[in-house]
Amino acid sequence: MAFWTQLGLLLWKNFTYRRRQTVQLLIEITWPLFIFFILMSVRLSYPPYEQHECHFPNKAMPSAGTLPWVQGIICNANNPCFRSPTPGETPRIVGNFNESIAYRLFNDAERLLSFSKDSSIKDVPQVLTKVLKFGEFASAGVKVQDFLVVNETFSEFLHHKASLSQPDIDEILNAEVNLHQVRNIHLYVLYVPISHATHPIMGN
Repeated sequence: MAFWTQLGLLLWKNFTYRRRQTVQLLIEITWPLFIFFILMSVRLSYPPYEQHECHFPNKAMPSAGTLPWVQGIICNANNPCFRSPTPGETPRIVGNFNESIAYRLFNDAERLLSFSKDSSIKDVPQVLTKVLKFGEFASAGVKVQDFLVVNETFSEFLHHKASLSQPDIDEILNAEVNLHQVRNIHLYVLYVPISHATHPIMGN
């Protein structure tokens, strides 16, 4: 019984206070109605539309590496929204730019720098020097006799077994060898019959 008595006294006090404060009562009634009408006008002016799900590109942390971290900041500055999942959402994939030119260039440079710790890389200058010398030797013109030792028996073989005269043997020994054609001789053997091979390997 005391509960209802206290509730009645509380309601009577609030009603009496609001009746005496007419301006405050009007403000407390009109202000929520004003906010409600604003929300209703916005709702009618901009009707809802169907929005697809958004997949935002992930941004790698600095611990993932310098390049993925920088790419995640610069390339995703506008924070685009995609309909389908991005490659970076795949498990064990750090970023969305693993196929970019910068990423491949960075990996190639990293591998080259790691090769510097290998002692075999020190032999590269020597190999390049030999290749350059061989190129100069090949461009200067190579004769058949350059491939023979001093006391060669190839000319005797041609004279006795092939019945060639000495001028013919000298012409063969002084013939120049085209090393580029020698390099591609296996193509002629595989794809072109020997009887139709018209590109000479040796020339005067």
